[in-house]
Amino acid sequence: MTAENAPAATSPGDDLLDGPGGGPARAIDWLRRNLFSSVTNTLLTLLVLVFLWFVIPPVFNWFFTDATIAGSSRADCTGDGACWVFIKQRLRTFFWGHYPEDQLWRLATAVGLMIAFAAPVMRESTRHRGLFVFLLLTLFPLLAGVLLVGGVAGLPYVDSDDWGGLMLCIIISFLTVAGAIPLGILLALGRRSQLPVMRIFSIGFIELWRGVPLLTVLFMSAVMVPLFLPYGVSVNRLIRAIVAFTLFNAAYMAETVRGGLQGVSEEQEEAAYSLGLKWWQVQAFVVLPQALRIVVPGIVNNIVDLFKDTSLVTIIGLIDLLGAVNLALKDPAWLGLAKEGYVFTGIVFFICCFSMSSYSRRVERRINRHRTGER
Repeated sequence: MTAENAPAATSPGDDLLDGPGGGPARAIDWLRRNLFSSVTNTLLTLLVLVFLWFVIPPVFNWFFTDATIAGSSRADCTGDGACWVFIKQRLRTFFWGHYPEDQLWRLATAVGLMIAFAAPVMRESTRHRGLFVFLLLTLFPLLAGVLLVGGVAGLPYVDSDDWGGLMLCIIISFLTVAGAIPLGILLALGRRSQLPVMRIFSIGFIELWRGVPLLTVLFMSAVMVPLFLPYGVSVNRLIRAIVAFTLFNAAYMAETVRGGLQGVSEEQEEAAYSLGLKWWQVQAFVVLPQALRIVVPGIVNNIVDLFKDTSLVTIIGLIDLLGAVNLALKDPAWLGLAKEGYVFTGIVFFICCFSMSSYSRRVERRINRHRTGER
């Protein structure tokens, strides 16, 4: 077959829109082939439709039709639907805890800095992206810490006990990722090292932290660590929690990165060594760039799990988003609104996690496009 006679490549949805009969005919054909292709598929399709028929209308009515939005107290919620007045009145606490109202400009400035540092990293056409990644993981946390904590440059001090809500989840997740990824890479390289001491230490560290539940690690950081500190020395419990999260997630990152390292052929390393490169040059410029591209889905999966696990800090007295919702539900003025609180929490977590997953898929497509030579 010549190039002129070869059939053109089509996308999965082309057969639904093009061809004889127009769109409706193609749509009917698609439904027949995908939903009603056999007796079993037809029965399953009908069961799903019946389930949706009974579930969607009541949920929609509870969410929107019968819901109450206007008002400022529980007395305003007179309908049978959701009382979104509760969420509206507590939104400030759910997002940034008890951070002082007159200092919220510092929080807004920190968010602006994060966007400014992250934008070059997320843009495909950015040159020297590695430098911007380094600044995002090092300089930005330093500047954001000065802004949020204060106590210097004329900024009033804000205790971390006043932090909370979604802000606390993001802070813990960001700092944990900033520490866990570099440490996980070092552990993955150490586990493959030819030096017995480095290999045994890395294996022991990884297996120890992977073999202990995260809940136990957080309890240890909150209860046991202060007992081993010198008299009069104390460490902020938020810092202890972040360190615990970092060490725990570094072990999982190490195994994820190790999978990528094993996906790089030995010929790549041998060719690099034949050019006279040293070990660290081979790892930094040849092996790791290829390995990290392979494990992008695994790394993002670890980050998503980490973000959801931040809700566990409630058990050590830190008030994250879920903790703020639980405290609000104990207010006598808002008793009985657990559904609204937990639905709101689930929606916020879903939006955050879905956004990270969507960006991960975009990165994967870009990587695959570069690997196949497409433009």
